[in-house]
Amino acid sequence: MVKNSAFRTALVVGACGLIVLTACNNGRSDSNKKTDSGTVTATAARTGAAATDTTITPAPAAAAGPVDTALYNKLLVHLANGDSSGKWPVKTVYPNPGAILPFHRIVAYYGNLYSKRMGVLGEYPPNEMLRMLQGECKKWAAADPMIPVLPALHYIAVTAQGSAGKDGKYRARMPFKQIDSILHMAARINAIVFLDVQVGFSDVQTEVPLLEKYLSMPNVHLGIDAEFAMKPGMRVGKNVGTFDASDVNWCTEYLTKLVKAHNLPPKVFIVHRWTQKMITNYKQIRTRPDVQIVMDMDGWGPQQLKMDTYRNYEWAQPVQFTGFKLFYKNDVKTLAKVKFAATSMLTPKQVIALKPSPIYIQYQ
Repeated sequence: MVKNSAFRTALVVGACGLIVLTACNNGRSDSNKKTDSGTVTATAARTGAAATDTTITPAPAAAAGPVDTALYNKLLVHLANGDSSGKWPVKTVYPNPGAILPFHRIVAYYGNLYSKRMGVLGEYPPNEMLRMLQGECKKWAAADPMIPVLPALHYIAVTAQGSAGKDGKYRARMPFKQIDSILHMAARINAIVFLDVQVGFSDVQTEVPLLEKYLSMPNVHLGIDAEFAMKPGMRVGKNVGTFDASDVNWCTEYLTKLVKAHNLPPKVFIVHRWTQKMITNYKQIRTRPDVQIVMDMDGWGPQQLKMDTYRNYEWAQPVQFTGFKLFYKNDVKTLAKVKFAATSMLTPKQVIALKPSPIYIQYQ
């Protein structure tokens, strides 16, 4: 087994590009902000012709009738990809009508509009970024024709910080104007939206409800990043954080209440993970018919290291569905601390060949 101690070297600056927004609150203007790489102009003001591609599956609406359980079971077996361990497919309750998974494979672009270093979503002008995403969706649709592809924009709505801020929580909340910009971009290609939360020294119980106006929308879903969930004695950018099953269960219970209150289709819930301790007590995670949990392997590095990590944590500790993150830049870096040389980014066919096949794909 390859250890993860060298995985994602340059933890924040290299992998996620820690963004510094010490005075950013919901509702504030989208003026230029200072990041670790210098002053970056928010891309929310960029305009241009809408990018369209009718080959991309429209965002699904809530189904009127019951879930097709026969198709659901067939797709779960397809995703298990011949796994003979008995772990996959995971036996959970059937989802309620309108469920996205496993009826679609989600392909997402990740990032923040204030930083070009935090992901492809904020690195390129919207028109170019959306065209790139549509191009990736076509590749995934061709690699696995059995499952239609659904595009997504995965936006970091609460970002971890290298400085404490006024309340000492080492996190910054993005203004709602930025989230609105993401929703407008997503609508141009019928994409869904994920809002990602990096709590720092705050917690999901505080941060997630502040996004309720968006999470109450049928096309907006949630992600939480354990890497930046700090505990006493930890430092953002120096230590890898952790969530417990109780944090995951709190989120799924909260999302279930929103789904029922607003008559929504099930929510997709992304939980990022690339070390053992990032998620503790996984066997206590509860699945629910109104929330679909994806354990997302979001570490970067050479191909074999990524696949070993996926097997050690996502395959070995099954919850419900799995995801896989691909880095345009960091996946092709040479890591001096490990035996692997520079590599090429994994292709859709290589990722789909994993056991189980990931149903959520994220590009940074």
